[in-house]
Amino acid sequence: MTDAATHYCAGCGHGILHRVVCEVIDELGIKEKTIAVAPVGCAVIAYDYWAFDTAEAAHGRTPAVATGIKRTLPEKIVFTYQGDGDLAAIGTAEIIHAANRGENITVIFVNNGVYGMTGGQMAPTTLLKQKTQTTLCGRDNRRDGNPLKISEMIAILDGARYVERTSMHNPGHVLKTKKAIKKAFEIQLKNEGFSMVEVLTTCPTYWALSPVAACKRIEQEVVKAYPLGVLKE
Repeated sequence: MTDAATHYCAGCGHGILHRVVCEVIDELGIKEKTIAVAPVGCAVIAYDYWAFDTAEAAHGRTPAVATGIKRTLPEKIVFTYQGDGDLAAIGTAEIIHAANRGENITVIFVNNGVYGMTGGQMAPTTLLKQKTQTTLCGRDNRRDGNPLKISEMIAILDGARYVERTSMHNPGHVLKTKKAIKKAFEIQLKNEGFSMVEVLTTCPTYWALSPVAACKRIEQEVVKAYPLGVLKE
């Protein structure tokens, strides 16, 4: 981590997750060979916090950029760090095809169920009945469709090697998230193909909840729609 003041809102999970990623990289001793790819979204300036190489990608094109880097520099450890608006909306095609090809990259998918950077609009992962700036009365499946379960979709693809969904709502689950991310990096180190860890996290600002209440919402509500655990191994 760099010595930089955070721009994230109070209670946002990005800061903790940034730290978890750095701990894994340090424990694996791969700092000098790691390249991250950050997209448009709340994590657009992740390079301010990470003291290793980080590239930027156009919105949704993060897996394509990571694929190009990895194929050009196969000895590097390449990972994407993507929010649900980036990965599950504009970038749906990119992530599905990268996984289906079995690209030897690692994907960290941060799912807080809302568009955070642009003002709290409904995302593909927004839960039914959840109120957002574009679903003021709550998400309605007849009008808005159902929440998109990306990890389940990726897990059925032959090219996907490892897919797991974790959470950040308490210290125990933070440690489980770290373990999953470390495993995903180890799979890439062994040249075994595509891996993705979906991480459920909070957006207290656009959920209109305190940080404590936001964590309780994950435990009591979000995990019912997005069950935790390994989907493919």
